[in-house]
Amino acid sequence: MELIAIDLDGTLLNSRHTISEENIKAIKHAQQQGVEVVVATGRAEFDVREVFAHTGLATWVIGANGATIHRPNGTLFDSVPIKEKDADTILNWLEQEQFYYEVFSDSSILTPHNGRRLLQIEMDRIKSANPEADLEELEKALEKQFSQTGFYHVDSYKDITESGSPVYNILAFSFEQEKLDKGWHTFESNSDLTLVSSANHNFEFEHKDASKGLALQKLADHLSIPISETAAIGDSPNDLSMLHTAGHSAAMENAKDVVKEASDFITAHNDTHGVAQAIYHWLK
Repeated sequence: MELIAIDLDGTLLNSRHTISEENIKAIKHAQQQGVEVVVATGRAEFDVREVFAHTGLATWVIGANGATIHRPNGTLFDSVPIKEKDADTILNWLEQEQFYYEVFSDSSILTPHNGRRLLQIEMDRIKSANPEADLEELEKALEKQFSQTGFYHVDSYKDITESGSPVYNILAFSFEQEKLDKGWHTFESNSDLTLVSSANHNFEFEHKDASKGLALQKLADHLSIPISETAAIGDSPNDLSMLHTAGHSAAMENAKDVVKEASDFITAHNDTHGVAQAIYHWLK
């Protein structure tokens, strides 16, 4: 094995949003054996570096679901931003539909000032409709979403589209399934976009030429590594493109069924160091 691509949330990170010592040790062991390790995530690259702080890890980073690739030293290797007209159309629609959204640019996660209020309104609506509802799962989803770094608040989507900054990823988040379904159906036929989901309460947009799988192929070509000598580990539908592209694949025990079905084998849970188990399996 010459290259291993690892998803972040639900895969490398445990339920406390940290990287276990076992996973850190396994990654460093792979690197010592000459294996290139790549973190492939829907998160922004600068957020990944914050997660890596104090771990001693330095890897390639495929960020924004494949829209960016950064070298281990943090410099940008490649990027595929969403077309300006598409970003304008998407963000205008999301604001009209009162979605909480996040936009990944070069150094910030841009989000509306009233975003948290919109999500609180949705939470209140759910509790009003069902006073017995257990909101713990929803609150955990919010905690995970807001655990990222680099937020910058804007008054309107026009502050983003008129700034001239590249838009690599747009994430729409809602607790209302009907709202999510409407967004998915509105944009799924747009051939200029890649549309994926990385968690129960979101859908995400990238340029049609941006995905974890395409970025993995691009990086393998750059490093002169045969795709047959690559492997990928993931847990969510946005990992499918790289699981299909890589020569070898593993799904986390906590992965969605569609991810398990697409993988060669199932490794351990993200709370029991499944990444380490997969790495040692491939290095045998």
